[in-house]
Amino acid sequence: MFKNKKLNYGFLLSMFVFFTLSSFSWAATVLPEVNDIIPDIVDRVSHSVVNVNTSKTMTVTSPFAPFAPFFDQMPEQFQREVPQRGLGTGFIFREDGYILTNNHVIEGADEIKVTLLDGREFNGKVIGADPLTDIAVVKVEAENLPTLSFGDSDAARVGEFVVAIGNPYGLSHTVTMGVLSAKGRAVPSGDTGQEYENFLQTDAAINPGNSGGPLLNLDGELIGINTAIIPFAQGVGFAIPINMAKSILDQLIEKGKVVRAWLGVYIQNVTPEIGKQFGYEGTTGALVADVIENGPAAKASFQRGDIILSVNDQEITDTKQLQNTIRSLKPGDSANIQVWRNGEKKTIDVQLEELEDEATVMPSFEITPEKVELGMEISEITADLQQKYGFTESKGVVVVLVTPGGPAEEAGLRAGDVILQINRTDSTSVEEFKTVLAKIEPGDTAILLISRAGRTLFVPVKAIEKK
Repeated sequence: MFKNKKLNYGFLLSMFVFFTLSSFSWAATVLPEVNDIIPDIVDRVSHSVVNVNTSKTMTVTSPFAPFAPFFDQMPEQFQREVPQRGLGTGFIFREDGYILTNNHVIEGADEIKVTLLDGREFNGKVIGADPLTDIAVVKVEAENLPTLSFGDSDAARVGEFVVAIGNPYGLSHTVTMGVLSAKGRAVPSGDTGQEYENFLQTDAAINPGNSGGPLLNLDGELIGINTAIIPFAQGVGFAIPINMAKSILDQLIEKGKVVRAWLGVYIQNVTPEIGKQFGYEGTTGALVADVIENGPAAKASFQRGDIILSVNDQEITDTKQLQNTIRSLKPGDSANIQVWRNGEKKTIDVQLEELEDEATVMPSFEITPEKVELGMEISEITADLQQKYGFTESKGVVVVLVTPGGPAEEAGLRAGDVILQINRTDSTSVEEFKTVLAKIEPGDTAILLISRAGRTLFVPVKAIEKK
């Protein structure tokens, strides 16, 4: 036995030596190659990367303003205008002076100065900006400028080497290297509160001032626009996929803004409990919680409870993908949408319309159900309850009490929610609600359709036997 153990140890040691030597061999082969590639990329692209310096005037109030009466001076005499300066990065994508950067770099700027690697400085003019994607186009009056080549961010692979160039803390043309850490990250974009889920994540150092700079692959092609960092988190930076920018560039240049398509539905993700209620065994797709009156979906006969499975033959996995898919289309486009309705698939053609208000860009509701007990009290709708909770619905029953820590609270229900349906049966009274509830077995899930703040959504709640 001891001999066998020695043989085993010897085998493991030989394998360790083999893999260690193999690793050294791989490193000896690959690292010098990368060491040559990076400087070549930097030499080739640096002249296309620019520093973007901005200034805007802000009005500040003197700390002595409260004492103005003692000095017989008007309050405005204690106010003064001071310049606020900002810095960022951009890159030239057209030789006639068109530059891409972040919207937050130039937003509200009174003056934009663009500085090239060779020291030339130009006044910049904003041609177009899109707060939702945090992308802006700036123009300088120059010709025959060096440009960057666009790559394909969809083809970029997680784990591949990437290079970032920027102006962190005013340190011009700083080069950092890392890997593409992940794709499809959800990051709040701009000041809209909306999220895009397709952001690239990298561990290449991205610091304040890098915003708007290029993220490049080892072919020197642009795959992203560096845009965001998580404060105090090292090795976590985000970039806008260049394919996202390419899809809106023409609109930014021609119109100065992005005109987006609108479907006209409120949506939420599909859970197993919700899917079961609709006879749907999958967990992908986007559930239509409500259809906006006179919107494109309403005109195409979409219904509350439809589960959107695909758009133009592209599978929809969740609400965020549906949002991004619709955003990539144009007003007037016809979308072929497959839905799950009444236990079968159905195809609907809908003509998308222009989104007038970014705040209505297909909001999605996220309520994570817990497999817990039901715990709440309901009441008939009265004028007093309408006034108390601020709703206008006249049909349904209203939640007046949610037991702390109970299943209804865990499922996201609140006092003031109006329950319109239970298990797809209208709740026109407390008695009807309880009649349907009585048919639910312990451990089953009740699917409630509720109205909150003028919007409807489905909420699954587990029920158990009353104690």
